[in-house]
Amino acid sequence: MAAARLLIIDDEPEILKQVSGLMEDEGYRTVTAAGGEAGVKAFSSGDISLVLLDVYMPGMDGLTVLEKLKEIDPGVPVIMVSGQGSIEVAVKATKLGAIDFVEKPFEPEELLVRVRNALELQNLRSENIRLAGELRQSRVMVGRSELMRALEADIAKAAPSKIRVLITGENGTGKELVASAIHENSPRSDRPFVKLNCAALPKDLIESELFGYEKGAFTGATTRKLGKFELADGGTLLLDEIGDMSLDTQAKLLRVLEEEEFEKLGGRQPLKVDVRVISSTNKNLQEEIKKGNFREDLYHRIAAMPIAVPSLRERKDDIPLLVEHFLEVFRHENNRPEKRFTEGAVKVLMSYDWPGNVRELKNLVERLVIMSEAEVITEDDIKPLVSETRIAAGDRPLSELTEEFERSLILSELNKTGWNVSKAASRLGIDRANLHRKMRRYGIHRDGEPGVSGQEA
Repeated sequence: MAAARLLIIDDEPEILKQVSGLMEDEGYRTVTAAGGEAGVKAFSSGDISLVLLDVYMPGMDGLTVLEKLKEIDPGVPVIMVSGQGSIEVAVKATKLGAIDFVEKPFEPEELLVRVRNALELQNLRSENIRLAGELRQSRVMVGRSELMRALEADIAKAAPSKIRVLITGENGTGKELVASAIHENSPRSDRPFVKLNCAALPKDLIESELFGYEKGAFTGATTRKLGKFELADGGTLLLDEIGDMSLDTQAKLLRVLEEEEFEKLGGRQPLKVDVRVISSTNKNLQEEIKKGNFREDLYHRIAAMPIAVPSLRERKDDIPLLVEHFLEVFRHENNRPEKRFTEGAVKVLMSYDWPGNVRELKNLVERLVIMSEAEVITEDDIKPLVSETRIAAGDRPLSELTEEFERSLILSELNKTGWNVSKAASRLGIDRANLHRKMRRYGIHRDGEPGVSGQEA
């Protein structure tokens, strides 16, 4: 992927030289323009990822340039730079669409951090637009059962409002899909949809992920980091598996929900945010409250509207529709010929209880689309796969079955992404380091490469 191309607009030649040199040393491509008119012309040529724009220039000033740039491309991130900073100018620039405001003289590292953060935020917004398209095409809500109609009605009620929703259900039922549907049908659909898996991060990292941190906040904090709340400003934040959040972090989250502001780690000033929080969990939070593992006051804050996602065994009538949907999705994704399941094959699927829910069915259909050469998939093709799972389950504890399913899921995603760990981690909704830990734990490694098996210390 080509490096981001930055446009630097300033009437001072020395500033143009200094900033372009700094950015090019960091690996960015740069274009410079000496003044507002030249800046608008350079921007009109296209292929600009971000603009660094001086406020006070002779002729066309920075605020006028900003308006013109936003007319050409409303989505471009613009950082305003000024040697005569004032609150009034900063507020006006923000209203016109500037993403940040930096005062001269600036520290080189600080300017680089602001540029990195702005590009990160822009990439996130672009990714959300892309994912939104994918969600509409391949992650639609599939099912006509009474339970699914009731679920869709709950989504329709929740989406237009700001009400905080708690989505409950077993692993693999599609809780994230429900959260996405609420966001996509809300007035915030053009803003970021940000996810944080509370179970995937160590306790000492979750707060920095939620709230971000300032440079020097702790050992190793060499730059400023945007937290999920900042990234989700104006949009929706999904706190997945919130039942695994520590009590200390729960207390800090409660304060954010009550006051709608937070402080970065190492920060001194509270930051106001407008974020709709949706939570999900596979745990019974009422039971967790009784055990002392979850705060009752936080529960009432996040569960203004509870939505329960049914398990697949509760809506088996939807299995034929799901099979057709997944067949079509994976056939197109993998450029495979058309396939169909016989009536007998579908009956076998409907006789199974699906402990891994829709996710398990999805993985089975994908496996058959890729591995089977036959155009027609029969019950004989499916029985061995389903029987293997039933026999393997026996009387084994749920934790053991869950780990086995997780290992299978990780292997599936690694194979789909050509063993690109970063992409697989993104598809699984966990960070790269956590996926590496799970791979070592389950002894997962590519053929011919060394692997580490056993529980990680």
